Amino acid sequence: MLERFRQFWTNVFKPISHLLIKLGVSPDAVTFVGTAGVAAGALVFFPRGDLWIGVLVITAFVFADLIDGDMARTLGTSSKWGAFLDSTLDRLGDAAIFGGLAVWFFRGGDDALLAYVALWALVMGSVTSYARAKAESLGMQAKGGIAERADRLVSVLVLTFFADVLDLPILLTVVLWALAVASTVTVGQRMLLVRRQALADPATSR
Repeated sequence: MLERFRQFWTNVFKPISHLLIKLGVSPDAVTFVGTAGVAAGALVFFPRGDLWIGVLVITAFVFADLIDGDMARTLGTSSKWGAFLDSTLDRLGDAAIFGGLAVWFFRGGDDALLAYVALWALVMGSVTSYARAKAESLGMQAKGGIAERADRLVSVLVLTFFADVLDLPILLTVVLWALAVASTVTVGQRMLLVRRQALADPATSR
């Protein structure tokens, strides 16, 4: 759902991407720095309970995901390697965010159940991305579903921020449970989509 806003934010950050190009910075370097920043924000601040600070740090680096892509297109260097690197490092960033929240709930947050819910949301989010990648490697499509990556990322960051600032931990509880369920449903949706394509193609059906 939120993917429709990607172009808007890409245009907003075009001046930054053009400046980095002039400075000789490569898109891959931006990808690595962005992932490192997200991981640091999540794994340094979340386990200590500094949730709103962690969200601000993460958000600042999340936009690198838009900047590196725009840089690659501008330079004409978009490649399979860039797409692979970006997708792979996205999984690491997501793991850091949900993993950092899980560590907090296991420790200072004192809520083991919610920690396991965060880990389940992490696993299902990764499987969602894997399902799409595997389907595309087989010549099929598995896009869509009720919880794509942008939806999951924005939801968990926004509600984590307000849960901490407004001292309303229920917001974080609600979003983690919702994402765990929605991600699981999305995996099922993508599996059904691929199954329909496979059954419709005699060459791929068993």
